Amino acid sequence: MEGKTVYFENPGVENTDETLRIARERARELGIKTVVVATTVGGTAVKAVEVFEGMKVIAVTHVTGMREPNAQEFTEENRKKVESKGGIVLTTTHAFTGIGGAMRRKFNMYLLGDVIANTLRVFGQGTKVVCEISLMAADAGLVRIGEDIIAIAGSGRGADTAVVLKPVNTNDFFDMRIREILCKPHF
Repeated sequence: MEGKTVYFENPGVENTDETLRIARERARELGIKTVVVATTVGGTAVKAVEVFEGMKVIAVTHVTGMREPNAQEFTEENRKKVESKGGIVLTTTHAFTGIGGAMRRKFNMYLLGDVIANTLRVFGQGTKVVCEISLMAADAGLVRIGEDIIAIAGSGRGADTAVVLKPVNTNDFFDMRIREILCKPHF
């Protein structure tokens, strides 16, 4: 079997439209109907619900309070746009951070989630995030275990990484399979 991976010269938001196009094309080829996309303020999610019209789009946000207490970065305007197009917005604890993030901040210690996240970053920030958001969506019951999905993330703002993967719940993390890397930055 042969496949195609697109490598972007640089990471970042300038790759968003092409990442979404590549992912949409592959989703059509494989008959995949579910897309999970990372989003901070919501711009990438708004684009995704348009590009993946007719498909299930799950926009995974940062947790409320990530930047400052009680603050949600995903704007209410973007939430309305995403939901009006049938998209689902998921805000939940980050799978790799969780309570371990509190331990890191309070006691300056790193736990298993940090090790996993930093190991995945060897392949790029987006690769770490596609795994994490897929776990979060699975734990929320928004994706079906054992059915391929498209997962999309980036290296900061926008999207520059897309994969086909088989999602699992967080408690089965080591059974997750990235089946295809569709695109990512070439570091």
